[in-house]
Parts: sequence; structure tokens; C-alpha cells
Amino acid sequence: MFRNFKPDRCYIIAEIGGNFTRFEDARTLIDAAAASGADAVKLQTYRADTVASRKAVFDMENTGLVSQHELFRQYEIDLDLHKAVFDYAARHGLDWFSTPSHESDVDMLENLGVGAHKIGSDDAVNLPFLRVVARTGKPMILSTGMCTMEEVQESVAAIRSEGVKQLMLLHAVTSYPTHPEHVNLGAMQAMMREFPDLAVGYSDHTIGPIACICAAAMGARILEKHFTWDKQAPGPDHMLSADPDEMKAIVEAVRSFEVMRGDGRKHPAASEAKTRTNNRKSIVLARAAAAGEPLTADHLTVKRPGYGIAPKHLQDVIGRRPRQVLEADDVLTWEVLQ
Repeated sequence: MFRNFKPDRCYIIAEIGGNFTRFEDARTLIDAAAASGADAVKLQTYRADTVASRKAVFDMENTGLVSQHELFRQYEIDLDLHKAVFDYAARHGLDWFSTPSHESDVDMLENLGVGAHKIGSDDAVNLPFLRVVARTGKPMILSTGMCTMEEVQESVAAIRSEGVKQLMLLHAVTSYPTHPEHVNLGAMQAMMREFPDLAVGYSDHTIGPIACICAAAMGARILEKHFTWDKQAPGPDHMLSADPDEMKAIVEAVRSFEVMRGDGRKHPAASEAKTRTNNRKSIVLARAAAAGEPLTADHLTVKRPGYGIAPKHLQDVIGRRPRQVLEADDVLTWEVLQ
């Protein structure tokens, strides 16, 4: 389950999978993720032999042309390391889960007591696998990189057909790194309209914090960002990961935005109570008027403060008579008029 997920705040996931192979490095990442204010850490669970054939290649900016099988082999983590990392994350109060890539991965994660499953974009249209994961009954997060809306609809239907109670969707772009002109955050909002009953968010592969902050301002309920202790560390994902300072900046910006967002109703802020009186304008005497003297337009002007008759009543005041002598700059109230 997502223990730290709350309906009124954005759920922030630090994706540490692929950025460590030793517990010491994972511990450093989890310490930093917790200090940054992230809600969860996520791993990647795979075996090279079950995730990619020996003929599959990566040909992306962050990898160059390499064998997928060989690269995955370098970053496999075993059962014991999964358990150690999950236990350590739990001690920090972080939610923890992973992205399985094969039925055997799902079995391992279930045996470890994982509370949720994240589906990577590579399996977003792998309907048989989606159904396998859905049958665990655990909450699911589905990344939708490389998908059309019709494919997302089909995948959501397959997951729902197995009775999943909690499903979240992430807009993603499967380019590493993703450049700004390809981010297309409007697609995230299109998914919000298409699936109004689901929490929708954004999985980020850009360099820097801006896309995540923009996504939150555009309504993302979940943010996922790769996380590293050092952008220069060896490995394909460090360059597009947030380091601790960036992750802290993302979390702080999102939490500030959530405060600034307010209740969505247009009304005076509590802090405006005094300025509403002091800084608005009223109908004021431009020159003195005797008691009983009919007021003309020449008697009247509009000035601060705002505790008198509102300017919209200017025509209603013309022709009225003061009950008493009024001096220039006196603020008109209905009580002083006949």
C-alpha cells in the first residue's frame, strides 16, 4: 500500500533502481531521499535473462549503442539486497516497492511483502503481464511512456478486469534523457480528463527539476524522479537523476505550491481583512457641504479608505442631503445622508 499517499498532496517517489548494486550505496540513497522529504523509494526488479534477449540493444543518449542484456546483467540485484534495502527504507518511514519485469520478479516481491507494484513503460501494453500483477490485488502504478491513449485505455481495462482497487497512472516519455520539447505535460492532463477517477501523475526523465515542478502545478498527483547521490557516478541513469539538492528543491517547491494552491474559491484572503478596509476606495467629499445641501458631482470624488460608501453607488449619492456639515476628505457613509 501507499502509506504516505494523501489525497491533498503530491506523492513523490525517488527512483533509486539502476543507480546502485551495493547496500552501502543504497543506504546512502535512502538516507538522502528521506532527508529530501520524498514519500517513497522504488527499485527495479529484473533478471537479464528474463527481461531482454541477447539481441536487444539500447541506443539512447544516456547509453550509446550497447547490449541491453549485458547492461541489465550489471545492475541486477538479488533477493538479499532487495530485502536489506526494503527494510532500511521502512525504518526511515518511506514507502517502498519496485518495478517487476517478469512473473518470477512478481513472485519474489510478493514473498518480500511488497505493498504495491509499479509497471514500467516497457510493459505498459504487455496485457498478460498486467493481468498477472493485477491478480496480486496490490495497488498498481502504471507508467505510460510510448503509449497512445487507446493503448492506455486497453491496459487500464485489463488491470481493472482483475479487480484492482487502487490504480495510478503516470505520463512518461521513454527517452533518456527527455528534452523539454518532448515532455508534453498536456498529455498528463489529457489522461486526467480520460480517467477522472484515477490519480494521474508524471514520471520524469528530464535533466533538472523544472519538469517535475511544472507537472505538480498542472495537477500531478504523483511524481517519480530518478535519484542519485552523484550525477557523475558511473551508470546510465545518473545523468538524468536528481541529486539530493535537486530532490530537496523539488519537494520544497511542490509543498510550497500545495500551500499556495488554496481552496480554489475566489474570496478575500484572511490576510486581506485590513487592506480590504484601508486600501479600497470610497466616496469622499471633494469640498465641504452644508447640512441639508443637495450633493452634486462636484462635491464628490473617490479616494481611499474603503470603509465608506462604495464607488459603485456614486450616482445614488448625487442629490442626497447631508444630515450635518461635511468637510473636504470626509468619507461618506449612508448614516450621514438623508
